[in-house]
Amino acid sequence: MTPKTTDLLSAHDSKTIPRAIEILCAGGLVAFPTDTVYGVGALAFNSKAVESIYIAKDRPIERAIPVLIWDTEDMEKVGMDIPETAYQLAARFFPGPLTCLIPKQPTLPESVSATDTVGVRVPDHEVARALLRTAGPMAVTSANISGQPSPSTAQEVFAQLGGRIDLIIDGGTTPGGVPSTVVDCTSKELKILREGPISMEEIRLKLSSPI
Repeated sequence: MTPKTTDLLSAHDSKTIPRAIEILCAGGLVAFPTDTVYGVGALAFNSKAVESIYIAKDRPIERAIPVLIWDTEDMEKVGMDIPETAYQLAARFFPGPLTCLIPKQPTLPESVSATDTVGVRVPDHEVARALLRTAGPMAVTSANISGQPSPSTAQEVFAQLGGRIDLIIDGGTTPGGVPSTVVDCTSKELKILREGPISMEEIRLKLSSPI
């Protein structure tokens, strides 16, 4: 791939989010902090931009990319026939380190997910949510070379993806450091597809208690 100039901008600069939106709207890639690890993303409905995530990360094309949204209501922009369980989980765990697998909208590009489902979550991080509120749904995965450690600082992102993406938003060290728990909401019985900060025991406990 042709090397890019990767800018590193502070999350505290008022010009950073507008610059990130410009890059995303032009089909570029932006890395930013979340409540788990740093993620790199593109606008979810820009198929070519999402494809470039795979190239930048050396990511196997068969692996779907989750979608981050700024609010639970945005689930309906990327999902359809959303199970009630997904809404119940969202009410208890969004924003937070839980990704819900739901049936996807047919308009969502295959580069996001080649299956009929998509993972969706609301990150609990002010920088991520400020970006998502303006950008809309974004296809986002950890900002690393596939198979390498997930980064918790902007400098770690630059060490792996510098020259491969357009912008890194430096928001300091991420508080979580562990990728989100992924739970399949499409079947009658919930199933954890990836272990993370939230256990099945905690999920069952929260679902059995009132909001």
